[in-house]
Amino acid sequence: MSKVLIIGAGGVGRVVASKCADNPEVFSEILLASRTVSKCEVIAREVGKGRIQTAHVNADNVPEVVELINKFKPELVINVALPYQDLPIMDACLETGVHYLDTANYEPKDEAKFEYSWQWAYHDKFKEKGIMAVLGCGFDPGVTSIYTAHAAKHHFDEVQYLDIVDCNGGDHGKAFATNFNPEINIREITQNGRYWENGEWVETKPFEIKKSLTYPGIGPRNSYVLYHEELESLVKNFPTIKRARFWMTFGDEYLTHLRVIQNIGMSRIDPVKYKGVDVIPLEFLKAVLPNPGDLGENYTGETSIGCRIKGIKDGKEKTYYVWNNCSHQVAFDETGTQGVSYTTGVPAMLGAMMVLTGKWQGKGVFNVEEFDPDPFMEQIGKHGLPWNEKINIDLEV
Repeated sequence: MSKVLIIGAGGVGRVVASKCADNPEVFSEILLASRTVSKCEVIAREVGKGRIQTAHVNADNVPEVVELINKFKPELVINVALPYQDLPIMDACLETGVHYLDTANYEPKDEAKFEYSWQWAYHDKFKEKGIMAVLGCGFDPGVTSIYTAHAAKHHFDEVQYLDIVDCNGGDHGKAFATNFNPEINIREITQNGRYWENGEWVETKPFEIKKSLTYPGIGPRNSYVLYHEELESLVKNFPTIKRARFWMTFGDEYLTHLRVIQNIGMSRIDPVKYKGVDVIPLEFLKAVLPNPGDLGENYTGETSIGCRIKGIKDGKEKTYYVWNNCSHQVAFDETGTQGVSYTTGVPAMLGAMMVLTGKWQGKGVFNVEEFDPDPFMEQIGKHGLPWNEKINIDLEV
């Protein structure tokens, strides 16, 4: 029985809050906090089952977060706010001696760059405080990292080639919309790609490497190599990996809209003067694009995310594919939001459960693949994200 503070009231926060409310034997008290408390109140009313308290907090303001933590006294803070706010929330957890968990790594607001170095630098501070920070406990990063750890533990003596494949085969009926925060999404996919090969990073232009991959239940989709943060931690924690890549699907119409957005300067993250006021084009674009949290009601189709792995077992080459498919409609029927939010929010709740029940233990800063994957893999299907596997098939990559 533990108190948990959830910071962030977007689509992912809604799923985390709903799933925590479903498990009172672990989450005895739940506080949902955001800069816009009215969003928290809607979530509490619609999916909180009478178990969620709400509060206002500015997650950029460390003293304000500290004050809220000291007042509520949670054992763990689940951060599903913006990646810019990871470090302030970690600072607040350090000051108050409370465990921390997030779903995406820190990136500075003024530069479209994300890496774990800023958060890994907190390891000794968290260790000295006797508390734990769990990084990247969404789906990718998160479940894909745990899939890799599961494969390394149960299927391979040596993991050599890792391809993380992420397909959204759904249709929301909008001309252009992002499936999570538009500002973060567009920053992520418009920067240069990177993948790991033979001990070094290979940089690519955005969408330079393209391949048609077949996804279970969806079929063939054009997939592109991007850089994604879990690659950085996975090649560190599994040093036998010779090549690691991350693939994501995009439709032609989406890419056309994206090119126009870039060409007319709407993806810029530097301020532009408009009528004497500084306006950041990408932030303005976010305000006019559809809210990802509102896409779920008419969203059809499903996501398919997994790991395609090649390596050595008992001296022989082996391939392994592990994945989850998630229906947008089923996710909406349960939590009121679409599948991309669902696939991020469920693992965040389960990771918190792993920490609070002692299945994951440690002092310092950890990526999820550093923990035993077994208790997580045993539970993830029961909470809505069942996994499938195939052995010694053509991985297509």
